Amino acid sequence: MTQTEKSIDNHRLIILVVTSVCAFLTPFSSSAINMALPSIGKEFSASAIILGWIATSFLLATAVFLVPFGRLADIHGMKKMTVSGLILYSLSSTIAAVSISTIMLLVARVIQGIAGAMILSSSTALLVMAYPPRQRGQVLGINVACVYSGLSLGPFLGGVLTQTTGWRSIFWVITGLSLIAVILTLFLVRNEWATARGEKFDLTGSIVYGIGLIALIWGLSQLPNLTGFISIIAGISTLAGFIVRELNISSPVLNINLFIKNRVFGLSNLAALINYASTFAVTFLLSLYLQYIKAMTPANAGMVILLMPVLQAIFSPFTGRFSDIIEPRILASSGMALTVIGLLMLVFLDSDTSTVYLIISLAILGVGFALFSSPNTNAVMSSIGKESLAIASATLATMRLIGQMFSMGIAMLVLATIMGNLQILPEFYPQFQLSVRYSFVIFTLLCFGGIFASMARGKVH
Repeated sequence: MTQTEKSIDNHRLIILVVTSVCAFLTPFSSSAINMALPSIGKEFSASAIILGWIATSFLLATAVFLVPFGRLADIHGMKKMTVSGLILYSLSSTIAAVSISTIMLLVARVIQGIAGAMILSSSTALLVMAYPPRQRGQVLGINVACVYSGLSLGPFLGGVLTQTTGWRSIFWVITGLSLIAVILTLFLVRNEWATARGEKFDLTGSIVYGIGLIALIWGLSQLPNLTGFISIIAGISTLAGFIVRELNISSPVLNINLFIKNRVFGLSNLAALINYASTFAVTFLLSLYLQYIKAMTPANAGMVILLMPVLQAIFSPFTGRFSDIIEPRILASSGMALTVIGLLMLVFLDSDTSTVYLIISLAILGVGFALFSSPNTNAVMSSIGKESLAIASATLATMRLIGQMFSMGIAMLVLATIMGNLQILPEFYPQFQLSVRYSFVIFTLLCFGGIFASMARGKVH
């Protein structure tokens, strides 16, 4: 190996480390905060719906800004977008740590979500630009493993930190991690990639897209009230107008033809949307179930939930490597089928359910999700050209986050329908358990339908 080749390999390794830290940050934030929600609820006397919004506001803000920031990263540079996002992420986490009310905490979470969009829209694209196609599945598998490592450590560390030093310490840890990532990116990543430099940015389309998405998700949270249905219809209509606009301008913020003309890209994104919509609220619901119904401490609840993302982190690099050889649709569809089995088991949770039963169901979910995610990510990123890598990365992350929001929206809708605005107190435990059961019934049916979308995507290799 020549000195030049060694230098290239070292730089690629640095980019892998940087993007891995970025991949770890946002899922760690989400999963750690889930374990702190009961403590936050007690401190601020917040209802179950408000607690749900503390989790959901972050996801909504991220989803609204992901696609526009992906386009801006293609135009102005992926490294610039990543660094800017990490700085804002650190600042917003500090604000969250010193919050004195739920309003202040919600505002901080929205800003944190915007920063997360800047990071997610560009960091995966950086990784794909740095590595050749023959290694793409492997490094994307490592990247996905870091996502699951964040999910793994989040419940455990979130529970331990909440129990020992209070929920605010979670945000201080996030601030520190963000600053480390800023230093790594600024001083160690030498190259800048702007694959659409000089092209126009569709600001009007970005605003229309954001308004439509906000209206849709807000409507989901307000069901079954009439305002919820009105907001959903307005959101869908606005997003339909956005699609028509994007099809008829020369520099769209989101190239809709990628979905229409590229079957692998379109159906792989749809499969991601369905998979996350079926699974994301699992941690949220189980965190509440274990701490309220099973009377576990935050740390013990985190230890139980830890198993699922640990298995995801262990198996994702291997499934990513296999997807360079085996058709991603086979691996990903098998993963969704396993996920259906795990979700179906959770339907039967009650106050007498054993921890062993819960651990088995979480293990099945963990392996299933590892089989799905890395191959599906490889399929998306391998189906488009380099000129659209950042927007493709942003689109896939958007599907993931919209799916996560739908998942939380479904859980919050069921909670609102059965419990109303009640706090989760012992006299209302039967209603809460019924809400959990109905939520998992919906998630199981949704994931089962996703198997067919995954299988229909076609071949990559």
